[in-house]
Amino acid sequence: MHDYNQLMHKLLILTSDKDEYKRMIESAQLPDLEIITETAECDIVLGEPKAIWDALPRLHQPKWIQSIYAGVEPLVDPTQRRDYILTNARGVFGELMSEYVFGYLLFLEKKMLERIQVQQSRKWQRSESGLLRGKTIGLLGVGSIGAHLAGTAKHFGMNVVGYTRGSEISSQVDRYYHPSSQPSPNGRWSLLEFAKGLDYFVSVLPRTQETNKLVDEALLNTLPDHTVFINVGRGNSVDEPALVKALNEGKLAAAVLDVFDREPLPAEHPFWNTPNLYMTFHTSAISYPEDITKLFIENYHLFIKGKPLKYVVGFERGY
Repeated sequence: MHDYNQLMHKLLILTSDKDEYKRMIESAQLPDLEIITETAECDIVLGEPKAIWDALPRLHQPKWIQSIYAGVEPLVDPTQRRDYILTNARGVFGELMSEYVFGYLLFLEKKMLERIQVQQSRKWQRSESGLLRGKTIGLLGVGSIGAHLAGTAKHFGMNVVGYTRGSEISSQVDRYYHPSSQPSPNGRWSLLEFAKGLDYFVSVLPRTQETNKLVDEALLNTLPDHTVFINVGRGNSVDEPALVKALNEGKLAAAVLDVFDREPLPAEHPFWNTPNLYMTFHTSAISYPEDITKLFIENYHLFIKGKPLKYVVGFERGY
């Protein structure tokens, strides 16, 4: 049992925005908290997972580590120490992810690129736009981000289906699918059923062994050829050669990728030349210090009272 009631807690901030975090945390005047620069002395760490991973061997007795990202892959590596409470950033990215995802949905439905090209050619062309209303969006993963996406989809009058391991946290998902216990040739009957009839397919999965290459050739072939696939989760969930093949053969209308199995994306990767593929570069939801600081402050008050923290990561689960 950790001693949460020590006289003074010492916080180490490990992020490129540490000065901004320090300013905002100090302005909150949290009780019994000192911000330090000496790695070994701290019992609380706030920062980027990779920077924390680098510092772990030098930390004497960390009690609580707060990641400023949702993904904490370096810290759940089975070879790393696990003698502390790890929390990640959740509940702060739903709005940002919704802006990103629905920005692209509207970009495609309203044929914005086509209209720019028509304008540049000086043609008066009144092609009809599409509608989000009545379309079906499938959410692969319905945690806090997926739940926010479901709410935004309902704002546009869309049908929403979700695929999760078991939880059903959003009442705005019209139908849930879960991993099937029924026998099937590939053991994925429910996932393939989920994929049928989707107009938009959005993955918000974390990086775990269970999510590795979940979006494979069989799943992509199950989607209608007018489907648009969007990945704002983690790149490992996609069989990248299978996605290249699906786009080259016209089995998908388009794909929007913010994450990749290997980042930065190598210059020789076929994605750079794949048709109907729109790429951004892990920018769909930035960790803004003001958002993360609010979460840290809330968790700190729980921490000093010895109460359960919000968004604790299960080391075995990976998120």
